Amino acid sequence: MSYQALYRKWRPGSFEDVKGQEHIVKTLKNQIRLERVGHAYLFCGTRGTGKTTVAKIFAKAVNCLNPVDGSPCGECAMCRSIQSQTSMNVIEIDAASNNGVDNIREIRDEVEYSPTEGRYKVYIIDEVHMLSIGAFNALLKTLEEPPEYVIFILATTEAHKIPVTILSRCQRYDFRRITIDTITDRLKELADKEGMDVEDKALRYIARAADGSMRDALSLLDQCVAFYLDERLTYEHVLDILGAVDTSVFSHLLRCIMSQDVAGALKLVEEIVLQGRELGQFVTDFTWYLRNLMLVQSSDQMEDILDMSAENLAALKEEAGQIRQAVLMRYIRIFSELTGQLRYSTQKRVLIELAIVKLCKPQMENNYEAILNRLAVLEDMAERGNLSAPVYVAQTRKDEPDEPAQESLPPAQAKDVEAVVSQWGKIISELGASAMIMIKPAMVSAGPDNQIILGFREAMNKGYFDKEEHKAEIEKVLSEHIGKKIHVTTRLLDQGRAEEGLFINPNKIRLDNVEFIDEDQF
Repeated sequence: MSYQALYRKWRPGSFEDVKGQEHIVKTLKNQIRLERVGHAYLFCGTRGTGKTTVAKIFAKAVNCLNPVDGSPCGECAMCRSIQSQTSMNVIEIDAASNNGVDNIREIRDEVEYSPTEGRYKVYIIDEVHMLSIGAFNALLKTLEEPPEYVIFILATTEAHKIPVTILSRCQRYDFRRITIDTITDRLKELADKEGMDVEDKALRYIARAADGSMRDALSLLDQCVAFYLDERLTYEHVLDILGAVDTSVFSHLLRCIMSQDVAGALKLVEEIVLQGRELGQFVTDFTWYLRNLMLVQSSDQMEDILDMSAENLAALKEEAGQIRQAVLMRYIRIFSELTGQLRYSTQKRVLIELAIVKLCKPQMENNYEAILNRLAVLEDMAERGNLSAPVYVAQTRKDEPDEPAQESLPPAQAKDVEAVVSQWGKIISELGASAMIMIKPAMVSAGPDNQIILGFREAMNKGYFDKEEHKAEIEKVLSEHIGKKIHVTTRLLDQGRAEEGLFINPNKIRLDNVEFIDEDQF
C-alpha cells in the first residue's frame, strides 16, 4: 500500500478528535443531540484549522444510525459509507474550480431529490468565496428555503468576500488558529503512535512554524521525518529543513544594530545566506523576535502571552532592558515593511542588507522615529563615557582660503550661549511635545544683538522653527531663563564645514570643565 500523508492518515473521524475548536464542536454536538440542526452553516477561518474536517464529521453525525452524545458512532453503515467517500448523501464541491452559474444550477436541480439512505443530503462547498456573483445569486433562493432534508455547509478562508445576503442566511462559525501548545501535544501524540524519535523542542518549533494550522504542522513533521529517516529528529535538524535561524542569531544581530556595527550585522546576513537559510523566514522570525521584546517592555505580566521557556523569557527581559522603546518601534516598522517588499522581490538579500544599514544608520531617515533613534544612540554613548572630545575653538582656517574667516565668540555673547547650554534640559522640558522632539538635535551658537542661533543638519528641523509660532515659543522660554530678551534665528549646517566649529551641542556637554563635544564623530 502506498504511503499516506500524516494529515490524511490522522484526520479526525469524530468530534472528540478535533483539537482547538471546542467552542464549535460543543455547539454542533448540542444541535444534533437536541435535534435543532440548521439548514445552512458558514465555517470561516484560516487554512488547516479543521473547517472541512468538522463539516465531514457533522455530515456523518446527522446521518449516523447510532449517534453517541451528538457524535457519530463510526461503526454503522452510514458512518462507514461517508468515511470511505462512497455515500451519495455527502456532496463535496470545490468552488475554486466549480464557480459558475451552471454549477450551482446543477445543485439546485439535485436538491429536489430526497436521499436514498439516511436522513440528510449534505452539500459541502469549499472556498465558497470563489463563486461568481451570478453563482451566488443562483444559490441564494435555494439557500433560503431548501428542502428539509438538505444541509449546506459553506467553508471559506475569506468571509469578507461573501455577499451579505448569503451571510444572513447562514449560521456562522469562526475557526480559531490552534495554539502552539495544542499543536505540540497533538504532534507528540501522533509521533508516539507512529514510533517516531523526535525531540520535544523540535516539535514545538514545528508547531510555531505552522502558524495555527494543524494540517501545516503535520505536513512539516512529515517533511522533516522523511529527510532524517531512521534518525532522531532534533531541533537543529528542523532548522536545517525549514531554512530557519536559531534565536541566538537574532540576539547577536540586534546587538550589532544597536552598536551601529554595520560590518558585523552584514557578516551575520552573509553567514545566514551561506547556510542556505530561507531569507523570507529569517525576516519574519526576526520581526517576531522584536515583537516579543516590545511586549516584554510593555508589561511584566507577559508569561501567558509569550510562548517560551522561563530561561528564554529571562534572556528576553535582559535584552529588552538595553533598548529604548521608541528605537524598538522603529526597528519593527522597518522590518514589517521589509516583509511586504520581499514577497515580490528577486533581490531579497539586497533589500535585507539595505534595511539593516538603515537600522544601523538612523540618519538615513528624517522622520520622528529616526530622530529619537539618533538621540538614543548619542545618550547611550554619553552614558558609556564615549563622548569625550577636545573643545572646539573657532578660528581662521589657514588651510581653507575659500572659507570666510571665523572669529572666537565675544565674551558677552559666549556667556549667553553658556547660560543656554547650562540650562538646556530645563529649557526644552518646558516646550510642547512636538517642539521638544524637533529641538533635540539642535546645535547652539550666538549672534549679534542678543541672538541665539539654532543650527540643524536636517531641513525638517530648521523648517519647524522657521515658523513664527514655533519660533515665538522657544524665544519666550529662552528669555525667561536667560533674563533678557532673546531672538532666535536658524541655520542649516553643512557637516564638516568650518562654521560648524562655532556651534555647541548642548546635549553632550560636560559642565564641570565646560568641554564641548565634536559632533562629527557620530
